[in-house]
Amino acid sequence: MKKKLISLAMMLAAVALILSGCSQGGGIYDDKGQVYREVISQDMSTLDSVLASDEVSFNTYNQVFEGLYTLDGEDKIQPGVAKEKPKKSNGGKTLTIELRKDAKWSNGDPVTAHDFVFAWRKALKPETASEYAYIMYDLKNAQKINEGKMSPDKLGVKALNKYKLQVELTKPLPYFDQMLAFGTYMPQNEKVAKKYGKRYGTTADKVVYNGPFKVKEWKVEDKILLEKNEDYWDKKAVKLDKVSYKILKDQQAGASLYDTGSADVTEITSEQVDKYEKNPALFKRLFASTFFLKLNEKEQKEFKNKDMRYAVAQSINKKDYVDTVLNNGSAPFDGFTAKKTAILEDGKDYASLVKSPLKYNPKEAKAHLEKAKKALGKDEFTFTLNTQDTASAKISAQFIKSEMEKNLPGVTVNIKQLPFKQRVTAELSMNYSMSLSGWGPDYPDPMTFLDIMTTGNAQNNTDWGSKQYDDMLKEANGPLLKNPKERINKLKEAEELMLKEAPVAPLYQQGRAYLKNPQIKGVVYHQVGGRDSLKTAYIDKDIDRKTGKKKKDKE
Repeated sequence: MKKKLISLAMMLAAVALILSGCSQGGGIYDDKGQVYREVISQDMSTLDSVLASDEVSFNTYNQVFEGLYTLDGEDKIQPGVAKEKPKKSNGGKTLTIELRKDAKWSNGDPVTAHDFVFAWRKALKPETASEYAYIMYDLKNAQKINEGKMSPDKLGVKALNKYKLQVELTKPLPYFDQMLAFGTYMPQNEKVAKKYGKRYGTTADKVVYNGPFKVKEWKVEDKILLEKNEDYWDKKAVKLDKVSYKILKDQQAGASLYDTGSADVTEITSEQVDKYEKNPALFKRLFASTFFLKLNEKEQKEFKNKDMRYAVAQSINKKDYVDTVLNNGSAPFDGFTAKKTAILEDGKDYASLVKSPLKYNPKEAKAHLEKAKKALGKDEFTFTLNTQDTASAKISAQFIKSEMEKNLPGVTVNIKQLPFKQRVTAELSMNYSMSLSGWGPDYPDPMTFLDIMTTGNAQNNTDWGSKQYDDMLKEANGPLLKNPKERINKLKEAEELMLKEAPVAPLYQQGRAYLKNPQIKGVVYHQVGGRDSLKTAYIDKDIDRKTGKKKKDKE
């Protein structure tokens, strides 16, 4: 009991220190006017839209940049910089898009078709080394440009005039319009990007913005402060004056900030969910994101053995994991493409069609391990599990370690905690053994998941590859595009082939539990791209923060 009291006192002292550091002159916790304050557990990586690959960056882009289109609450496209939906010709392979003439950058420059041409060419230049370059491969000549085999000016995009853009695709894509709302497809002000070169996007003042907000301050691993962009074409729809993101890896401290009225939104830990069960602030979301163990066959040679991969995949009790460790609305998951990613024409969820052999089964896991031991000629194995450097990530890793060591005799798992950026870098450089990783959709189609496991994809950091799998996806996104039912069946076959090979070990579909101020209204939530859009958000101060009811109704 004494230890708990000491821990509580230390936590409260830490919160007091955090608050005192920002109490002067209206800092990050100031709520005067229309201010949205959120605690986030990791920082964004860059303000250069062609270099980002993380959720926080893409979510920030939803607030400070605007592409040709934006997504509504159902993830359908709405005009952004574009005036209307694309006009399609050439069998759907050519898109002509009219731009609004009142869209401006935060330095007063007009947003033009040339800004899109510049950004897209930049994303595909080999020297840019954009992890997301592949998402543009359906643009004419994009892949050859990215491979250094063709000049960027041959890309299938051109400015017909200052406010008219023409896009040429290699084939008609049913989901391409939604892709145009994604972060990598956002424009860049060529003048500003060239001025700063490699320093572009490294600090708030080395970028200009064309979204509802602009970044006022970005202090790495500390805070991201946004303010209303007075140069935004639709500024009348923007009600918030400021958006404040506080970066805190300690989610318990985040809850304390909420309780003291210093934050409006914070994710909470599994232990905290029960505490706030009857609180109107408790808010749970199931995301179209899956989490899994990446198994690096290049670094950990034992993972080249399929039985060993199966042993790992079948050794972890996923239901216990989500119920006792996560306790935040996450759901056990055996597949790869998350539910809610792609709803088919008949109303069925694509993910529900996929059959996976990678279910929790300790008996089969042991049998596969025995086969692996014989094939590899050894009885003991040591694997290192990479995870993030947060308290909740450590608890997750400890559960996975316990399950594997309990169900796989002779296996030892060491835990290596790393800051988010370092964990991602370790994956990209193939410098890891196992990594607890996740993926969320960038557009509403199974390809947004399945594409990352193709041979050589920047996100496929397992050293696994299958020509058959690659060919199936090419067929699905080629000849079968005109036959949606056959296409979905082919994608299903491909996913099932990949799952039978087990290059990753699926664990769960991500849920998150938050404390959310009941006064917050008008936030648009997404399943693809960034998590939310705050353009129409506002704080209704007529609502009581503690009860969630109108103040005038409070007796």
